[in-house]
Amino acid sequence: MQSGLNDQDLYSWIGQHKEYMPTYSFKNLKTGVVYEDFMSIKDMEKLKDNPNIELQLPDTLNIISQTGDNIDAKTDGGWKETLAKISEAHPASNLAERYGKKSVKQTQIEKTIKKHRKSR
Repeated sequence: MQSGLNDQDLYSWIGQHKEYMPTYSFKNLKTGVVYEDFMSIKDMEKLKDNPNIELQLPDTLNIISQTGDNIDAKTDGGWKETLAKISEAHPASNLAERYGKKSVKQTQIEKTIKKHRKSR
């Protein structure tokens, strides 16, 4: 959103960008009509105070995907390089396990150790 807008410009911007506003469902208690509208929380609170209007609970929720510990999907190459340098300084850390540079010999040793630990 642009900064420095006066109220008139702000309402004009909001009118043109309604996809950024939350969608609310309301029920008119007199007519029984259920409808949806885009509006700010402030406007929703005003409408909710009307005794003839009832705010409806959402029937579906938006699901956000790709959250959690999938750091590699959200990390650029420069940051990964920095993580690799840190892991070189701390070779016994979990960070080194994930981002550290390893020789073929070191990889084979770790693979053999894991194999023997599993067989116990």
